Amino acid sequence: MDFLNTNTGQNNFNNPNGGHTAIYIDDRPTNNVEGRMTVSGSLMQNIGDPGFNTLDEPIKTTIMRDLKAVGMKFKHVLYLKEKNTLLKEWDLWGPLMLCTFMAMVLQASPDSIQVGDGGPEFAEVFVIIWIGSVIITLNSKLLGGTISFFQSVCVLGYCLLPIVIALIVCRFILIFEQTNFLFFIRFAISIGSFLWSTYASVVFLGDSQPQGKKALAVYPIFLFYFIMSWLVLSHTV
Repeated sequence: MDFLNTNTGQNNFNNPNGGHTAIYIDDRPTNNVEGRMTVSGSLMQNIGDPGFNTLDEPIKTTIMRDLKAVGMKFKHVLYLKEKNTLLKEWDLWGPLMLCTFMAMVLQASPDSIQVGDGGPEFAEVFVIIWIGSVIITLNSKLLGGTISFFQSVCVLGYCLLPIVIALIVCRFILIFEQTNFLFFIRFAISIGSFLWSTYASVVFLGDSQPQGKKALAVYPIFLFYFIMSWLVLSHTV
């Protein structure tokens, strides 16, 4: 094993007994550690370092770091430059925010419910999104997919972003008096978001499916985003 010393006066030497790495600091050996360690003039406080602990940092720092990570994943869904980001660093914060926002916007108002022309309830949208994601994930695993359950749910949730953007735009269009032309615009926006969400999810999840079974894995994804896009298009309240 290699012995390292921060004191330039001590020479490095080899020991035939392999295993751990001993680090000498000021001519005093520290405890043996496994893996790669970078010794610097300050304590190791970077993410992934053995000495890093989120309990030792301010809450604001933790929240801002998580929000930045969610924003970067949103960016990857829209631009599709790094397709492995959502799989390697998965989380459910982004899907939860998108799901909650869609459920709040799509839920029917009390007046519309009385006249029988309301949209889905908050819980209905919430259940459709999460149960749909779970069914697609189980289908992928049964077909021999190589990614984990939560990785798949993460990708499906983040890929709702184009549909959420379409929902915001269509909601703005509904402010004006509706005409056939405005309906056509809403239709085009909904179809575009549906195609982009489906394409993005296939890009992220396509490599995890075995050859010859990708069509079986893509079909429920296609159906899932079609239903969500239909909810956006049919929302007129």
